[in-house]
Amino acid sequence: MKRILATAVLAASFAVSAPIIAQQANQNAVQVEAGDYALDSAHTLVRFTVDHFGISEFFGTLPGASGTLSLDPKAIGSAKLDVSVPVATVSTTNKTLDEELVSADWFDAAKYPTMRFVSTRVVKTGTRTADVTGNLTLHGITRPVTLKATFKAAAVNPMKKVYTLGFNATGVIKRTEFGVSKYAPLVSDETTIAITAAFEKQ
Repeated sequence: MKRILATAVLAASFAVSAPIIAQQANQNAVQVEAGDYALDSAHTLVRFTVDHFGISEFFGTLPGASGTLSLDPKAIGSAKLDVSVPVATVSTTNKTLDEELVSADWFDAAKYPTMRFVSTRVVKTGTRTADVTGNLTLHGITRPVTLKATFKAAAVNPMKKVYTLGFNATGVIKRTEFGVSKYAPLVSDETTIAITAAFEKQ
């Protein structure tokens, strides 16, 4: 009985505290703390989606990103972003396909272990949105790419006690332009990138 009561009290406590934690997140981009930030790899994920033979969409994820962000909400145009993603971490929930994707036919992870995005221009497009243009290096080739970024919220992470920013971003690339041409166009050349990212203030 004591164990049941303890569990009930804990559940009730969480139910009360959870909304409080959620309310602490500030979605007002103007109130973001200016400074230098480091990417929170554990809470950042890159996802790519391709059209598979015109039958279905298929996607994979790339965890383990690292990087930095320099940001001043009063001068968005001066923001600097530099992020690297290890391609050997690719996961599609299909082990055979994962092994194929890291091979020389696709990412060639042994020769080109990371892809990197370095911003060159940031243009504010709304109260919480911006176009982030930069150089994407993938498979040994560098080309300009624009990401549509949306500020999600800022808050002190209640677990780590660190001021953290959250963003989502999307973009589209043609993988053949980066030398990744296997099965194109049966597996679509156009590849959609979706990113969820967290940055911790340093």
